[in-house]
Amino acid sequence: MIGARALRAAALATGALGGLSGAAYGLLTEQSRRARRVIGVPTAPPYRADGVYLPDGTGPLPADNPRCSDGPVRFAVLGDSSAAGLGVDSPEELPGVLLARGLAAEAERPVRLVTYAVVGATTKELPDQVAAALDDPPALALMIIGANDVTTKLSVRTSAALLGAQVALLRDADVEVVVGTCPDLGAIRPIPQPLRSVARSWSLALSRAQRRAVAAVGGHAVPLADLLAREFLARPTELFSTDQFHPSAAGYQAAVDVLLPVLCVAGGLWGGPVPQAPTRSAAAEARRPTARLVARLNRLLRRTQPIEP
Repeated sequence: MIGARALRAAALATGALGGLSGAAYGLLTEQSRRARRVIGVPTAPPYRADGVYLPDGTGPLPADNPRCSDGPVRFAVLGDSSAAGLGVDSPEELPGVLLARGLAAEAERPVRLVTYAVVGATTKELPDQVAAALDDPPALALMIIGANDVTTKLSVRTSAALLGAQVALLRDADVEVVVGTCPDLGAIRPIPQPLRSVARSWSLALSRAQRRAVAAVGGHAVPLADLLAREFLARPTELFSTDQFHPSAAGYQAAVDVLLPVLCVAGGLWGGPVPQAPTRSAAAEARRPTARLVARLNRLLRRTQPIEP
């Protein structure tokens, strides 16, 4: 779900947490280099299939098509490569397309999909996407963001605050907002241990902070790590694309299955409140607190430098 630059940056993030000896830091950095060689870098942009989707599944149609005259629901998708659908093999498999079709079927009305998501985007880049969306405000917006915040070492507090501010702008414009929070980066198997545990700790901490920030301004957060990590850990070959980072079509379908019900409730298509999501990932592998992980690394490398609290 993230680009290959995550590997080196996760190691740097670990050093920023304090207590690593030089040798332990070097181990994590070398692990990141090895994994990057295995994974490589995506070379093609994601597909785009914006347009109007009808309740019978037809689409995308241009907005001026006579069949689209029945007041389409405007649906915006913002965020990073996971929101954009990098990793699928055809436009039909894009998460935005799957969600637009699902919303159209449930609403029994056309839905107009507009994608603002950008590959590699962090929460710092969300203001440009939100500003573009607010030029013609949608009724419903989905954001998937956070993985690249980990890769660029954006602090959890700053990232969550920036996200909350952008969700608030959309809510002030009467846009219903659903946010898919940072995925569990520990599910990415090419990242070796102990680097994978570091990536997991950071991403899960960010996911929790995002949920609080989104709820505080009236948005709806969907904890993707809590809901999907079990499946991605159990079926990596099926659910990850060939780059081993981004989801495959099956992986995106799994995400759509947990996002669509919340979008339907938030958009007023289903009655009742938004269902309560889990508060902690049941799928996360056993992991140690960061200080204990750092201590173990230093012991393995025969260092005696004390760990700062």
